[in-house]
Amino acid sequence: MRVHLLESGLSEVALDTGLEGFAKLLGAGHIHRDDLLCIIDFSLPSNKERMWILNPVTLEPVHTSLVAHGRNSGNLWARSFSNDPGSYASSLGFYATAENYHGKHGLSLRLDGLEPDFNDKARERAVVMHSADYADPSFVEEHGRLGRSFGCPSIPTQGHEEVLRQIANGVCLYIFAPDEEYLASSPILCGNNL
Repeated sequence: MRVHLLESGLSEVALDTGLEGFAKLLGAGHIHRDDLLCIIDFSLPSNKERMWILNPVTLEPVHTSLVAHGRNSGNLWARSFSNDPGSYASSLGFYATAENYHGKHGLSLRLDGLEPDFNDKARERAVVMHSADYADPSFVEEHGRLGRSFGCPSIPTQGHEEVLRQIANGVCLYIFAPDEEYLASSPILCGNNL
């Protein structure tokens, strides 16, 4: 299954670091579900599917999807990242999914950032996973890329409720990009004390 995942576009570094962080977080009790791992690979442009929900043991993909990035992270490509409130940028690193709720985008999913300096202000910034029409395939057809969020990983509207319920309550979410600063200093990937 690893070969199939990589052939589907998921980068090897995203997969390997995602599995490494998943194992560390599960072992330390920071995530509660061992059945799913969700990886968003921002090494890919927004007009490609770049979110994988997979079985972390068999590496079988359960769901793949388009996903939008924050408007101050870039246009077609997400290149700039921030943990700062008001930055309207995406934040890299490992998250634990939390509860579903109904908000202005309908059913949504709260996220708890697990990495100080990279994403631990997710709640303060109201960075959640939700659906949006600018994350739909029709938007790509018209504009050549997805629209952008205020920092949230936004997914297509079709089938979003099933996806958001499936990964709620303690699934490991990993937002990856080939960002040297993150990869060199991630508290989870580089640290030994979780």
